[in-house]
Amino acid sequence: MNLPNRITLARIFMIPVMMMFLLVDFDFYPSPIQFGDYSLPYNQLIAVIIFIVAASTDGIDGYIARKHNLVTNLGKLLDPLADKLLITAVLVSLVEMGSVPSWMAVVIISREFAVTGLRQVALLDGSVVAASSWGKVKTVTQIIAISLLLLNNFPFAFISIPMDVIFIWLATIVTLYSGIDYFVKNKHLLRQN
Repeated sequence: MNLPNRITLARIFMIPVMMMFLLVDFDFYPSPIQFGDYSLPYNQLIAVIIFIVAASTDGIDGYIARKHNLVTNLGKLLDPLADKLLITAVLVSLVEMGSVPSWMAVVIISREFAVTGLRQVALLDGSVVAASSWGKVKTVTQIIAISLLLLNNFPFAFISIPMDVIFIWLATIVTLYSGIDYFVKNKHLLRQN
């Protein structure tokens, strides 16, 4: 249990705490942050801070593991699992809150499961499906979209630009495209099995 794996486990343990702040209705919350028409409940602010910290640990644990030669099989299993759990949990929470259409969450989550399945097929074949540049763009757009949604479109709400809506659409399109890209580039794995 090295440092990168501990960071990854910490990311996993942050998920239920984040969901608690998003979904549990506590009576003792102070009144929301208000600026004119803009409003942000404190529980959402805490949840978005947890989400951003958790999402940022993904790059940190990978960097430490590669730099200090601490890459382990446990880390290879936990890191992508932690990413998928984080995104899935927050998307399900946002659907419950009415902030994301359920079909978008289904498209994004389905892509994650499909690519994970493709990676498993590749492992059985003795090969590895490397992360693509589209996969990295997908991750960034998802994190930006989720952060904007959790912040109720701050700061763009003040200038009436629905960046949260724009980015969740962009994240859905890029997620779908990156999933198709993985399957097209690795179709040989499906023909062999």
